[in-house]
This record gives sequence, C-alpha cells and structure tokens, in this order.
Amino acid sequence: MDSLSIVIPAYNEETRLPASLDAVTQYVRQGCWRFAEIVVVDDGSTDGTARATERYAATHPEVRLLRNPGNRGKGYAVRHGMLDARGDWILFTDADLSAPIEEACKLFQAVRERHAQLAFGSRGLDRSLIEVHQSWFRETAGRLFNLFVRLLAGLPYADTQCGFKLFQRQAAREIFRRQRLDRFGFDVEVLYVAKRLGFRAVEVPVRWRHSEGTKVRVWRDGLSMFLDLLRIRWNDLRGRYR
Repeated sequence: MDSLSIVIPAYNEETRLPASLDAVTQYVRQGCWRFAEIVVVDDGSTDGTARATERYAATHPEVRLLRNPGNRGKGYAVRHGMLDARGDWILFTDADLSAPIEEACKLFQAVRERHAQLAFGSRGLDRSLIEVHQSWFRETAGRLFNLFVRLLAGLPYADTQCGFKLFQRQAAREIFRRQRLDRFGFDVEVLYVAKRLGFRAVEVPVRWRHSEGTKVRVWRDGLSMFLDLLRIRWNDLRGRYR
C-alpha cells in the first residue's frame, strides 16, 4: 500500500495534543501503509507543545517534530509540514481533530473513485454531520465568507476552511511551493492554486464537531481573510501561481 504522512500544525496545543496523537497513531497503525509518519509542526508555541511532542515521539517512532522560526501562522506551518513530508499521500488535520481522523477513509475513497489529486473535508455539504456546532455568529460569518470565496476566488465549494485536506504528494509539492499566504486565508489559496494548475479536487462531507479553544478570532482574522481573497487575485495577476 502507499505511504502516508499526516501533518498537524500546532500552536499552544500542549493540553490537547497527546490525546490527538494517540488517536492519529492508532489510525496509522491500523492501516497497511508501506510507510507512515505523523509530522507535528510547532508554530512558535509559548507553552510546552514542542516538549510534549518530543516526549511522545520518544516512544512512538511514527511521530516527529518540525519547528517554525517563531509564530508564523497556520498557513506557514502547514506549508512547512507539507513540503517536508515524505508520504505518497499527505493529509493535514487540525490538532483538535475537529474532523475525526477516521474520516480520512472518506477522502481516500473519493480520490480513488474520482481519480483526483486531492480531497478535502466539508462541513457545508451535509450539515447533519456536524455533531457540535459553532456559535450562530461564527456559522453566519463562515457562510458570508464562503459567499465572498465564490465571488472573488471563483471556487464553487461549500466549505473551503475545514482543516482536513488530503493531497497526492506531487500535487502537494506543486501547490504548496506556490502558496504565499501564511495565515488562515491559505486554505482558499491552495484550492485556488490547485484549480489554476488543473488538479482535480473533490469536496467530501465529513463528521465534524466544534472544539473550544479555536485560534480564529472572528473580527480580526475575518477581515484578514477577506483581504487575503484580494491578495490571491493580485498574486494570480502577477503570475505568482504559474
């Protein structure tokens, strides 16, 4: 069977990370992978995230730690992990496992059946799969942002922001080396670049539950993400995604 890398961007996740690593390690060990690794990318955490990862890796050889040069943002952390990963398929997932790691089976099924180079989890295609909702305000803001994604980036997806995306390695290399955004707008950018390069992407409904402690701040990060949509179009006009 193919090899797998699972990339987990982590910023101040000392408390939640060990349980998440238990779940991901169990998932990896139950598969028949030729090779599998779990890459935790510490984004300049100020707590014990790096130490917790190193302690875990000491008894779990699948796990390794990458460090960012300070707090650079989730987009930077994901790019760092994706370009360093060694698997034939590379999945990135949020450290809180809002989408349970077992849902990765749906992504693998989708890429096989659709002959796609990437598949990504979606909360928007089947909202009955959402087990714990965000606040009304956050969900409304998310729907508004998705409208702007459709209008400004031309992406026809119901949800670009779910932190659960699977890439074939060569596609990942081509997409993430062109990525320019370092913060939360990067999800839109990588899907935009994938479309620009002609890769087939499949949106897949997955189970999802909101976890407290999200790093996304609606007002500040929401404005930044909106501006990122304009940056994506500007970068494309300047030829940065060719």
